[in-house]
Amino acid sequence: MGPTLGRELFKNSLLALSLAFLGIVAYLSFRFKFDYALAAILGIAHDVLFVVGIFSLLGLLYNVQIDGLFITAILTVVGFSVHDTIVVFDRIRENLRYYSKKMSFGEIVNASVNQTLARSINTSLTTIITLAALYFFGGVTTKDFVLAMLIGIAIGTYSSIFFCSVLVDIWEDKKNNKTPDNKAAAVV
Repeated sequence: MGPTLGRELFKNSLLALSLAFLGIVAYLSFRFKFDYALAAILGIAHDVLFVVGIFSLLGLLYNVQIDGLFITAILTVVGFSVHDTIVVFDRIRENLRYYSKKMSFGEIVNASVNQTLARSINTSLTTIITLAALYFFGGVTTKDFVLAMLIGIAIGTYSSIFFCSVLVDIWEDKKNNKTPDNKAAAVV
């Protein structure tokens, strides 16, 4: 692949990633709230930066190259991560309808994560087992693609459960503590 094709691939992949982020923000803002969309985008950025960071280290240490399959793996990780995050957010929204008068928002988030935890782990574990089989028994040409997917799915499962939901809880807590009565009480 020449430098012109490399530049073109890089430009197109950044455009695809940007469009995916905009689509995700629009969908989550419409379906949930903007806070949820922002938390999901930060979770996705976390996942992408983690995979890119690992591959940067692998490139320095083992001369691993980033190619079109890597971009495909990153976009797949983005899709997998946002899907897992949406499942958790949907459970939070559903539980808010039924328990908002009985439980605090943090307790609802905790209950929602606990309710979706087994599903998220089972889905990710099934995918990881399949990817591990492809990594160890598959061809050499797809090894880096599968490795990027393995790392991305594992970190995406973590961020959906323990990062995005916690961000939503923290932001909701900060919003509730910024009422004028609480500000006056905090100053006194």
